[in-house]
Amino acid sequence: MRSIHLLVALDAENPSAAFGTIADFTRFADIAEDIHVVETHPPATPDTPRDSDWEVNFRRGIMRWNEAETLDPERLRIEFDQTDGDFEEFRGSWQLAPAGSGSGTEVRFEVTYDFGIESLVGIMDPIAERVIKRAICSVLEGLFGSITVLEGGEALTDLPGPSPEAAPSLSARGGA
Repeated sequence: MRSIHLLVALDAENPSAAFGTIADFTRFADIAEDIHVVETHPPATPDTPRDSDWEVNFRRGIMRWNEAETLDPERLRIEFDQTDGDFEEFRGSWQLAPAGSGSGTEVRFEVTYDFGIESLVGIMDPIAERVIKRAICSVLEGLFGSITVLEGGEALTDLPGPSPEAAPSLSARGGA
């Protein structure tokens, strides 16, 4: 099982508005090249999670899963947990907060995943980390413009331009 995280700074001044923008997962497929489909389904009742179906590029194929999502606008938090799909386990969260500098918004994305194939962990886990982080950065850039990767950018060295660790401010195309 592998856990990864990204901490990203956005120019968005209002974390509540940024939360609403991020919570609209259906936009992700139009923004991130690696995300093919996200279909969200409203919750059956207001006190139950919504669920969504995902299709994302992975190596030479497509990973598919369904996840339950709990949106908490008051805490600026989204929690998700796979209910069915290609992972053995896949769960995590989005957490938004005002930036520590007092200007902008910080987004912490965390996910824990397991393919359930112990013999391929060394090959598949780093690839999955790169795909997940690249997709999250693409989504945030597409929604908010330039972003700054504050933590977790070491897996993004395959993006065009300088490494996010060397030059953390990324444009919508992933370069500096």
